[in-house]
Amino acid sequence: MTEPTTLSPPEDDATHVLVVDDDRRLRELLSSYLMKNGHRVTVAANAAEARAFLDGLAFDLIVLDVMMPGENGFVFAQDLRRRSQVPILMLTARGEPEDRVRGLEIGVDDYLAKPFDPRELLLRIKSVLRRTRAEPVGKAEASVVRFGPFAFSLERGELRSGDEIVRITEREREMLRLLCAAAGASVSREALSGSGGAAQERTVDVLVNRLRRKIEQDPANPVYLQTARGAGYRLIADG
Repeated sequence: MTEPTTLSPPEDDATHVLVVDDDRRLRELLSSYLMKNGHRVTVAANAAEARAFLDGLAFDLIVLDVMMPGENGFVFAQDLRRRSQVPILMLTARGEPEDRVRGLEIGVDDYLAKPFDPRELLLRIKSVLRRTRAEPVGKAEASVVRFGPFAFSLERGELRSGDEIVRITEREREMLRLLCAAAGASVSREALSGSGGAAQERTVDVLVNRLRRKIEQDPANPVYLQTARGAGYRLIADG
């Protein structure tokens, strides 16, 4: 039997985090640390328990382990993405580039390898929540780049199609911000990756393909997010 749900004292504006990990000690550590830093926390030992909680509770973010008995984190995240856009931060001992790419392809928002510093996890959670929470529509936009039916706010990091918010992950948002800031000009894969590593540049290609599926009518023949042969990628904006 696993421990019951662990929640911090209720606060109306507290972020509710679901921690899914088969390591009981780690669940207790994360629950205690996140609660001390103002979050409400629910813990689950496996994907089945997580689903049971998701059926009855609303969460602002999921911290998800990959290597769990039964259904692993990749399978669970892929299934969850078919019906929910709740932000997912993967915590796993599997830190190889192929695993990071797989997580990004599924649609997770961030990826942190074990062992990790709890302070880094807290910062990553704050970053994901800041980027994924929409701000009021009426707030003034300092700089907006428009392309076709889409509009991207450089200030808020928010992508819209008409009045609808388009769900993008943290990494997609940062890459789109670079492309929009240099609209019309090519941005190198190295710059988009944030490092010069070949593995990270392969991740850029995965993210570009995901973005194209969200903004292009025909991702195989992109109109807005184009490949700059030998240079990287460029975003074609209106005007």
